[in-house]
Amino acid sequence: MGAVPLHHVDDGPAGAPVLVLGSSLGAVGRMWDPQVPALADRLRVIRYDHRGHGRSPVPAGPYQLADLGGDVLALLDRLKVGRAHIGGLSLGGMVAMWLAAHAPERVDRLVLMSTSAKLGPPEGWAERAAAVRAGGTAAVADTVVGRWFTPEYAAADPATVTYYRDMIAATPPEGYAACCGVVERMDLVPDLARIRANTLVISGTDDPATPPVHAETIAGGISDARLELLPGHAHLANVSAAAEINALLADFLA
Repeated sequence: MGAVPLHHVDDGPAGAPVLVLGSSLGAVGRMWDPQVPALADRLRVIRYDHRGHGRSPVPAGPYQLADLGGDVLALLDRLKVGRAHIGGLSLGGMVAMWLAAHAPERVDRLVLMSTSAKLGPPEGWAERAAAVRAGGTAAVADTVVGRWFTPEYAAADPATVTYYRDMIAATPPEGYAACCGVVERMDLVPDLARIRANTLVISGTDDPATPPVHAETIAGGISDARLELLPGHAHLANVSAAAEINALLADFLA
């Protein structure tokens, strides 16, 4: 399967260093809205929708992680960006790790949030894909968004939780299910030692989707990695801990 033309949004000065951001499974580039005002004054921030998500094409599955990574390389080529900082959260972080391991010449610095190099059990992803194919993404949206934010955050800001719940529910079912298959089959652990990019790994301590042990494995496997834990935050830490994340990114990518 060839690369598909990803939908993307481009903010910031045309001649600035480029930061490419990939989102969680079930989310689109708008997920990174809290980061743009803090970063786009000195970085060219490119946010994309994975294949099967948002305004990107929804090719027939199955998809492989190499397909998602190849889509990003094709996007960089289309935009004439030779080398960029690459960041991602959850599925976006998995794509970022693949790029750093398999196309190191295209990656400057690497930012990995709320993600994993191997996220089992595989049967859980197969079951989620089956549920989405049977009942649509709305069938899993409440459960998924419940893992993105802590109960305390959800109680304090229900409108934001609803916004992201609706984002999940709007994802094309086949695209979501095919990306579940990507995670089901993924094992990046052997690739971590190949990554040479200076790497920032971030995890919320209260993330039930990718608990901190996954971040610790990644940081331990990459030779030039720094680990930052955010107490009291769950999966979408870029939203719930936006100020802390923005400060970390501004310092790391300066």
